[in-house]
Amino acid sequence: MDAWISAQAEQMAARAVRDLEALVAISSPSGDVEGAEECVAIAGALAPAAATVERRPCSTPGHADDLVLRLTGTGTRRLLLLGHLDTVIGHGDHRPLEHDGDRVVGSGTVDMKGGDVLALGVLRALAERTADYAEVALLLVTDEEWRSAPFAHVEAFAGWDACLCFEAGQRTPDGDEAVIVRRKAAATLRVRAAGRSAHSGAAPERGRNALLALAAAAQAVAAANDPDGPDRLTAVPTILHSGDAFNVVPGDGELFCDIRSVRTAAFDEVRALVPQEVGGAALDAEFIRLWPAMDARAATAQLLTSAGEQLGRSILAAGRGGASDASHFAAAIPLTIDGLGPRGGGAHARDEYVLADSLQPRAEVALAIVDAVLSQRGAAG
Repeated sequence: MDAWISAQAEQMAARAVRDLEALVAISSPSGDVEGAEECVAIAGALAPAAATVERRPCSTPGHADDLVLRLTGTGTRRLLLLGHLDTVIGHGDHRPLEHDGDRVVGSGTVDMKGGDVLALGVLRALAERTADYAEVALLLVTDEEWRSAPFAHVEAFAGWDACLCFEAGQRTPDGDEAVIVRRKAAATLRVRAAGRSAHSGAAPERGRNALLALAAAAQAVAAANDPDGPDRLTAVPTILHSGDAFNVVPGDGELFCDIRSVRTAAFDEVRALVPQEVGGAALDAEFIRLWPAMDARAATAQLLTSAGEQLGRSILAAGRGGASDASHFAAAIPLTIDGLGPRGGGAHARDEYVLADSLQPRAEVALAIVDAVLSQRGAAG
């Protein structure tokens, strides 16, 4: 293994759990400005002293401004590191960091404060290599988990040499280190129902039941689910709101569905399955979130080979169904690689965790890829 990679990864791993504890101690669900600001302050404190701090308006109104930490050098390469500080778990269910064997358990550990910690470690390592780049930026956003607005930051970094995102890492079934170069497109479908309220005991026939209409819509969407098919399509109803009283026919409501596919056109095909009317209640279906697919296999193949040579073991390309901000950047920065964070599990659940013994090997993977980018080994363009 390259000496710089080995030494820096060891330093990163030595302090990673302590840094992660500081970030996870803060409950920061999407939309909570106070929690986001506390995480921003901690991230700034963990950054190298040479980094300049910039705040950019968040893509989602009402959220705390996003954070950009920048290093400037005398070289030519421009490298974007990417992460998010928001979590899914609400304040009432927040779980501070605790140890359970090799598992470091806590809300947001794997999605993605563990990745943020490694990204900050990479930034510190690069503070000593200013001759190798013109600029390195770490963008940490505060709204990734629940964003439905257009992503605001692509234009500012378009044309940079590489984007490295630190969502959770993984291994192949054979145990090789893997990174993410393919992601499915993701959409959120909202179905609104307009029916008519009526007394559910005295005159239910006068009503137009919005709840039953939405249930039919949910079943229509779920019937399209085909994760093993050619589009790897998942279509999952996730939220349904309808009705205000136990003795009233629900007159309105809304349904949300999460849809993912390798083919974006499949989303419209699923929406077309939603009936326009059920039992007299009208249904209106629209997409309120649409994240692009990502396929950087060709652009990154040689780079991963070169990074693996520096690392002394293979780094393999993999795909993942979950959405990520890396997908937004992939069209503007062809050399985009995701999944550089630590390994773990339980994302979005109370038992979320990072594997402590993955911190150093995943730091090595990230540093090897960074070194290959800055050394222009296999870099596109």
